[in-house]
Amino acid sequence: MNDLHTWLSEQHHGLRTFQIFQQKLDTLGRDDPAQRGLCRLLSNLVGSYVEAFDEAPLPVEVADGAYHRLLTLVASLDLRGDADRRLADINRVATCELWQ
Repeated sequence: MNDLHTWLSEQHHGLRTFQIFQQKLDTLGRDDPAQRGLCRLLSNLVGSYVEAFDEAPLPVEVADGAYHRLLTLVASLDLRGDADRRLADINRVATCELWQ
């Protein structure tokens, strides 16, 4: 996740960033089966945001907020944590909303 966080922190807050991030998650989940569930949850979270605003006006304050919430969420994940920590991370991602 550190590589994803670093990449994300250098990107613009537009929808294209979220779409590419989703592709990166798909690749990570495929390449690292131990992270597949977390990657799928993150991908679904990002995907619902992209779908909600695809071909619709995206207010700057909404885009900024969603980007910063995603950046903070990704920074908080510990892929090397014990089972309790990983479960807490999964639950946090599962309940996160990027723009509402």
